[in-house]
Amino acid sequence: MLNIAIIGAGRIGHVHARTVAAHPQARLALVCDPFGDAAESLAAEYGARSCKEAEEVFNDPEIDAVIVGSPTPLHIPHLLAAAKAGKAVLCEKPIALDITDVEAAKDELDAITTPVMFGFNRRFDPSFAAVREAVAAGRIGELEQLTIISRDPAAPPVDYVKVSGGIFRDMTIHDFDTARFFLGDIVEVHAVGQNLDEAIKETGDFDAAVVTLRAASGAVATIVNNRHCASGYDQRLEASGRDGALFAENVRATTVRLSNAEVTDAQEPYLDFFLERYADAYRIELSAFIEAVEKGTPTPTTIADAVAALRIAEAATESARTGTVIRLG
Repeated sequence: MLNIAIIGAGRIGHVHARTVAAHPQARLALVCDPFGDAAESLAAEYGARSCKEAEEVFNDPEIDAVIVGSPTPLHIPHLLAAAKAGKAVLCEKPIALDITDVEAAKDELDAITTPVMFGFNRRFDPSFAAVREAVAAGRIGELEQLTIISRDPAAPPVDYVKVSGGIFRDMTIHDFDTARFFLGDIVEVHAVGQNLDEAIKETGDFDAAVVTLRAASGAVATIVNNRHCASGYDQRLEASGRDGALFAENVRATTVRLSNAEVTDAQEPYLDFFLERYADAYRIELSAFIEAVEKGTPTPTTIADAVAALRIAEAATESARTGTVIRLG
């Protein structure tokens, strides 16, 4: 049984708390958040303790592992402090808002010996994972093109967007990791940003984008993002190879279809948001983390993966703002 603490009692903290509390090999022991009664309220739901200062988490001998869901600028400091205290770490994406922060902490990050895993949960989605396994097994021959569609049902609050680091660091970074998961090293990035929402435009960010990534193998990934989608949380993936194609479609609450005089094959809307759509992915991700900690095996996602995704996000941001293709060294 792994005693786990969560830092950050916001939306992602609630997701992880629910996942940890339901896992047979984990126990939610402590929730930390400095603001108001956020930690106390969340901890009370699951019979855990609460605190306001992260140092209490790192100094607590009962805690075996820490899930870092604090604001992004605190990811590296919290990750390092937990690791230095001998705690295993599952850290949310992105690793930082700026690659210079990673470079400044490189020596300390390289010195970490405790397990550290990053929350790229889409690798663990059963449908996406099944497509990736089929690609690896050669079911469609050499992978030539990958298409990833990710549209949110509605934009987040403007106050969140202002501090999110931009759509490519906050939203598309999941898709960048997915592309690397399928294609390997990315060598070229071209992004086109769109301003369809005036409120988000005023923050200096984009609310929609199309990104093309070229892999070292020559394969190409196309990523389509939008902060709003009338039909719900649109999450699809297509892998096309020399000998065939694989498709992961949207998930709905049921498989019921309606046909009548007005419609044919009408289905329910897509699941409403990531909490529902990726519930299984978060559960499987946590299981993979616990297994790595208990068996002493490498974590499925690493600091190197987090850094690579951030570099792509920064290249996409530059490309969208300059209209140029960015080559990665």
